[in-house]
Amino acid sequence: MSLKKKRRVQIILVAVVGLALATGLIGYAMQDGINFFRSPTQVTEAPPKAQETFRIGGLVEEASVPVTYNGLLPDLFKEGEGMIGSGRLVDGTFQATEILAKHDEEYMPVEVIDALKAQGVYQEDRKTRTEPVKNGAGNGT
Repeated sequence: MSLKKKRRVQIILVAVVGLALATGLIGYAMQDGINFFRSPTQVTEAPPKAQETFRIGGLVEEASVPVTYNGLLPDLFKEGEGMIGSGRLVDGTFQATEILAKHDEEYMPVEVIDALKAQGVYQEDRKTRTEPVKNGAGNGT
């Protein structure tokens, strides 16, 4: 093999080793920041490891997977609506650190409706969802 071919092979080997090392370091650094999504069925059938942080999503209902959350719940958090929570499963209860509620494109907060009415541009035929949250867990209502 000529010197030129040996250099090429060496450069390619160093690049492959460097790429593998970089990929391994990135994966190791991100292992705590990756949150896997699970459905309530997956959580009940195969509970995650004790201190694993993950996301759970589904429709809010009375039972299935009990969830605790300290903080203000989103305005749209109520029974029958979609939600996603981030946290950990501790003794069969999901302890959420963050709760996100799903909303549709027709939702408009009461404050925005009031502001639009004050400007005279609010259209009454628009469907709005302004009913209060009935669940009230953790939000003081």
